[in-house]
Amino acid sequence: MKDPNILYQHGTLALLVPGLFEGTQTVGELLKHGDTGIGTLTGLDGELMILNGTVYQFSAAGQIREVASTEKVPFANVHYLDDHSMGQLENLDLKNFKKSVTEKMQTENLFYSVRVKGTFKLMHTRAVLPQKPPYPTLTETAAKQCEYQNKNVTGTLIGYFCPDLYAGAVSPGFHLHFLSDDHRTGGHILNLELDHGELYLQQFTDFNLNLPIENSEFLKQKFNNGEIIDSIMEAEN
Repeated sequence: MKDPNILYQHGTLALLVPGLFEGTQTVGELLKHGDTGIGTLTGLDGELMILNGTVYQFSAAGQIREVASTEKVPFANVHYLDDHSMGQLENLDLKNFKKSVTEKMQTENLFYSVRVKGTFKLMHTRAVLPQKPPYPTLTETAAKQCEYQNKNVTGTLIGYFCPDLYAGAVSPGFHLHFLSDDHRTGGHILNLELDHGELYLQQFTDFNLNLPIENSEFLKQKFNNGEIIDSIMEAEN
């Protein structure tokens, strides 16, 4: 049953912090839970944008490709698209974009998907280099990220707002990715300047967290919650 009220997540942001980058769910299985979302592949290989049931990878080499159903993710979010237009947004930097979206949500205690179809004066994104075992930490990996800046680009911003209450399981606040209409650029958003675009929001009543119960490294890992939150915020921003 395709329930648009459910935000599905495989893995947690916390497990990425110490370097648990091994893929633990296939893309094919992930797509049984949604047709829209974001994530990453085994080894933290690139940034995923999931639109209309197709999974795209933006690699550290700056290339976009469609991902096979047999490839695996250590972490991803998906949902079934049923969002609603909240009107046009114009001339916003990232700080004011987040402020405007938060005002439209009217609460910061629920999960939301965020989607914008628009034109951006600036789109500053990143993708990290693929890692191999023994994996480094998330902070060490993010320090070697490849960054891209594109001007006057049209495309889709897709991502989520997650309440601070669930930090660790999720990245608190906004976690946003981008895919250009011409499929020439994308990635995890570090900064933006929106020229104009239409904002769509979708509110979720349920958060479905799927854990990698067969992954021995996850089962034996000891987590420090304070270090986890600091590392997530450093890596994501």
